[in-house]
Order: sequence, then C-alpha cells, then structure tokens
Amino acid sequence: MTDSISAERRSWNMSRIRAKDTAPELAVRSLVFSMGFRFRLHRRDLPGVPDLVFPGRKKIIFVHGCFWHGHDCQAGRRRPQSNAAYWLPKIERNQTRDQEHLERLAEQGWKSLVIWECEIGVLDLREKIMGFLTA
Repeated sequence: MTDSISAERRSWNMSRIRAKDTAPELAVRSLVFSMGFRFRLHRRDLPGVPDLVFPGRKKIIFVHGCFWHGHDCQAGRRRPQSNAAYWLPKIERNQTRDQEHLERLAEQGWKSLVIWECEIGVLDLREKIMGFLTA
C-alpha cells in the first residue's frame, strides 16, 4: 500500500506530535497521582527532561512512545513507509540519546523507570510503579 498523504499534509501531521503532555504521559500521571504520589514535571535541569520527577525519592519516570523510541513491540518494530532514510537513523539516535540520559542520571544518583506506551492499560502497571517508587 502506498502513502497517499501529500508532503504538506504529512508535515502538518508531524508538527502536531507533542513531546510532552502526550496521552500516554497523561495516563501515567493520572495513575501515579491516584496512587497518592506527588511529583514534578519535566525538570529541565535533569538529563532528558524526565516526564515525572520524585525529588525526595530521587526517582524518575520516563514515558516513551514505542515508535519514536524504537521499543521492541509491535508498534516499535513498525518502520516508516516514507522518508525511511531520515526516520530510521533518527529513531536510532533517539535510542542512543535515551541510554546516555539514563546513564547520566544514574551517575547523579537518580533511579529511573521507563514506561512504554504499550504498557499503558496493562493490569500490572500499577504494581510496577508501586514497586519502583517504594523500593
């Protein structure tokens, strides 16, 4: 199947994709808040500008989109149909950058948890977050 979207429409679509306050991030924030935890958002002074920061616990949660960060799930394995020469290296750079941020945070004494978009709505996500934040 060929892509029938014009270059202008594709550009417009891509410009609407947000880096923060995404639907998966909002779902995780709502869940964590309902569990009684309070957090800070998008601390620009930390590597990677984490989505949720728990300063007193020295813990961080990142919420990653499976496609954009190259997760090994169905959505993450999907490959772009157009401009693959740009997007495939871009996703690889995202993965490298994500790993560097996690390493820098660990060097600074932060513990990090990455929640993937495909994990949202999974029954054990609450337990995963609780285990991370209370350990």
